Amino acid sequence: MYVLGIETSCDETAVAIYHAKKGLIAHTLHSQIQTHNEYGGVVPELASRDHVRKLIPLINQILRDSQLGSSDINGIAYTAGPGLMGALLVGAATARSLAWAWQIPAIAVHHMEGHLLAPMLEKLPPQFPFVALLISGGHTLLIEVSGVGRYSLLGESLDDAAGEAFDKTAKLLGLDYPGGPALSNLADQGKPRFKFPRPMTDRPGLDFSFSGLKTFALNTYNTSNQSQRDKADIAFAFQQAMAETLAIKCKRALQQTGLSRLVVAGGVSANQEIRRQLEQMSKKAGAETFFPRPEFCTDNGAMIAYAGCLRLQKGQTQTLEIFARPRWPMNELLKA
Repeated sequence: MYVLGIETSCDETAVAIYHAKKGLIAHTLHSQIQTHNEYGGVVPELASRDHVRKLIPLINQILRDSQLGSSDINGIAYTAGPGLMGALLVGAATARSLAWAWQIPAIAVHHMEGHLLAPMLEKLPPQFPFVALLISGGHTLLIEVSGVGRYSLLGESLDDAAGEAFDKTAKLLGLDYPGGPALSNLADQGKPRFKFPRPMTDRPGLDFSFSGLKTFALNTYNTSNQSQRDKADIAFAFQQAMAETLAIKCKRALQQTGLSRLVVAGGVSANQEIRRQLEQMSKKAGAETFFPRPEFCTDNGAMIAYAGCLRLQKGQTQTLEIFARPRWPMNELLKA
């Protein structure tokens, strides 16, 4: 089974082909960073238009690179949500139209399930069951994973997601888009001069809250000299607080579930300090930690093709309806 995966949830157009037995055949991605950079963030209308321009050429390119034709594709998986509605509709409409024209099944994939399963693309994938920490621009989730489609929500962000807090803090420090990587690079130049809180770690539970951490960074910046050194030290303190908070919550999740494997995925999982602290915590707790390779931390077509392949193998398909949901709570998928 060859599955074509399409990802257009936000500002990256990504396409991949996955084979049920051969594994990942090929993947490609077009980033819109330069398009949105001058605006300091993603402009939904521009994102949608760019997906329209790039998606079909990328599909044609990946078919050529894989030496496959449309008759070789057995199914199409596409990101149906959550994400920007216009961007999602480009991928959903294209996927459904191609599936109809090629007379093959299509499957709608939840964006965060794609991230959750991304580490399965590695040579040494984690074995079920495990605890998954999903950290991205729009989500921070702790999930107990018993198998594909067998999920139990342990905790989530009550306000700003981890990636959102990174981006907003970077913006208040005057850093360029995308803010998360820019803040991380600046933090490498900083020193432990400021002490930031570790939100919601002084009480039981596995939920997160990062809006206060962002506000603390803003207040610290406003009362500083606002020099480059101040910015670097604030970035350092913010990143340390974020990484340590995530490590504390993950340790609790491992203890609560009695599991010894931790999977960390999503765009923020590429952050090296977060990886270091989570690996350090896991080692002390006698647990293993699994990350996707950096290119599969951010949005990509490979994770969508893989997730779709698993569901298509189970016989799941979609109707001819073009299905897209900008808001698609993970707990709805958990109950499915």
